[in-house]
Amino acid sequence: MRAPGHDRWPAGSRLARRTTGRAGAVAQQSVRADLRPPCLIPEEGQWSKDSKVLGFEIDAVNSVQFSNHTGYAHWKGQVLSSHELHTLYEGLRLNSMNQYDYVLTGYTRDASFLAMVVDIVKELKQQNSRLVYVCDPVMGDKWNGEGSMYVPEDLLPVYKDKVVPLADIITPNQFEAELLTGRKIHSQEDALAVMDMLHSMGPDTVVITSSDLPSSRGSNYLIALGSQRTRRPDGSVVTERIRMEMLKVDAVFVGTGDLFAAMLLAWTHKHPNNLKMACEKTVSAMHHVLQRTITCAKAQAGEGQKPSPAQLELRMVQSKGDIENPEIVVQATVL
Repeated sequence: MRAPGHDRWPAGSRLARRTTGRAGAVAQQSVRADLRPPCLIPEEGQWSKDSKVLGFEIDAVNSVQFSNHTGYAHWKGQVLSSHELHTLYEGLRLNSMNQYDYVLTGYTRDASFLAMVVDIVKELKQQNSRLVYVCDPVMGDKWNGEGSMYVPEDLLPVYKDKVVPLADIITPNQFEAELLTGRKIHSQEDALAVMDMLHSMGPDTVVITSSDLPSSRGSNYLIALGSQRTRRPDGSVVTERIRMEMLKVDAVFVGTGDLFAAMLLAWTHKHPNNLKMACEKTVSAMHHVLQRTITCAKAQAGEGQKPSPAQLELRMVQSKGDIENPEIVVQATVL
């Protein structure tokens, strides 16, 4: 299950620049997302919008260009091929514009496209050893306790063998964490062990964005867990582990995974050695965005009516203040 609300649809890569540097990302793009003029803001531009608001300059490479997201009954558009991705990157490289501090990637359905992303990130890391690669390994989710993949199965070995070892921060859900490690999560202890396994594969920061673990606060809460390894000057490693309990929202949203990854990137940049603070700000901002969205959607739908996909578009513009400076409403517990 995705944190909190459901989402996942074709994404691409984004290359982004900070005001004090540059960053990058791969993500999907749609022409229309927000119903309210005059702001026309791409839906799969969640990463772009959030990161710009938080002080990053974004170079976006869109893996798809869709009329709208796939939560609607119909959509039209184009899918970027691995060759076209290479061509775009080559243009950046020839103009010496491929200098980045961050790379953020999300959903893709093509193993060759994902392998091309890996090659590009490797080259960027050779140029900047301090580059941080944030990966949301979008592969599947759980519904009613049963997990299933919604991408081709040949992507799993690419993620396991090439992507995750290269990543610095990963944000899988429970099902994806289980796929990557081959271990099921039935308890908090299992989750901590799985995050240790993911650390051993490469990433220093692992956040399991949602799980079906029980909450002491009741079935209306979703559990997320995080783990961050920090190396001290003397070479020793300190691991910080946290747990968060988030109120579920009874609606199907699109873009929440992108929103989570973008804000986690930004807040870990601002709080590099404080996973608790970074996650509290990330999840609290999401809470404000989703509560505003569902309130507006229900008002538009009318009493007793189920909001439509259009009415459930995330209220990003209206939530600018909450993204920039979120009131902490979700506290993380240090384990």
